[in-house]
Amino acid sequence: MKTIKNLIALTLTTLALALSAPAAELVNVSGASNIAVGGYDTVAFFTDKKPVNGDPGISVSYQGATYIFATKEHKELFEAAPEKYAPQCGGYCAYGVAVGALFPVDISTWQVRNGKLYLNLNKAILKKFNADFDGNAAKAKKNWPELVAKHSK
Repeated sequence: MKTIKNLIALTLTTLALALSAPAAELVNVSGASNIAVGGYDTVAFFTDKKPVNGDPGISVSYQGATYIFATKEHKELFEAAPEKYAPQCGGYCAYGVAVGALFPVDISTWQVRNGKLYLNLNKAILKKFNADFDGNAAKAKKNWPELVAKHSK
């Protein structure tokens, strides 16, 4: 009985450590500049409801990438809750991730749904993604850890 309790305790401890460990970093960035989301302010998609270019003088590092913002207020919002404002799938095409691949994105495909920012390769792919949004978002969420493990630094 004591062995089973010890095994359960060890399993729970291992699980807790695994869940608290930082995720591997995989963010779609622009070349050597390491700038995420093509230099657009990710908070603006939520607050301004449109793509807004960031100011390189207002930036923060998150998951190994540099995010830039149009205002100091947006930077502060991001710093307070980066997981809320960072794009899903590391800023890669959400449909691509749903089918197990990493595709670049076209910023005009942005959308905020269910409080999350999604980007896609092009308008045709966005249409495919949205044809079964919930199913594709679930597939992307399921596939993301494997893609991170395979492609992260």
